[in-house]
Amino acid sequence: MKKKEIFEWLKSIAIAVIIAVIIKAFVFNTTYVLGYSMYPTLHDKDRLFTNKIGYRFGEPDRGDIVVLKAPDDPEKDYIKRVIGIAGDRVEIYDGKVYLNGKILKEDYLTGDTYTNTYGRSHWKIPDGHVFVLGDNRSKGASKDSRHLGFIPVSSIKGKAIFRYFPFNDDFGNLYK
Repeated sequence: MKKKEIFEWLKSIAIAVIIAVIIKAFVFNTTYVLGYSMYPTLHDKDRLFTNKIGYRFGEPDRGDIVVLKAPDDPEKDYIKRVIGIAGDRVEIYDGKVYLNGKILKEDYLTGDTYTNTYGRSHWKIPDGHVFVLGDNRSKGASKDSRHLGFIPVSSIKGKAIFRYFPFNDDFGNLYK
């Protein structure tokens, strides 16, 4: 009787591990934030759940916080916010971001945030690409489309959806 019970426990544990591996590989992942490029929305050492399956059936949307393969370092991932999608025009003048000719309302930024241009000030996003920015617009704070250019949708690994650590006022859904 004891051997059968042990076998049932081991079988249950093995099934649970297999299910967890499948979920992590295809549905959800966890992301660890390093640095302050997405401040004030995300903080250094925040931990997030990322939906990996959503973009298999649809495209990123403006405002999505995405995890992407770093175009300049294949060993890294970046976390950025989608500002523009295919066909959009993004312009930055006097520190303000304009989307398709209208000033972009960015409630996730604090105060009177100034967005630097680093030389180029307007972009037209081609098909199959997005334009991303870090929420921290301080000079040199974020490697994003101002430096890296357009990001292929195929290099986006998922959408950050939930902050599960730390357990403070920022815990929970990232899209309030």
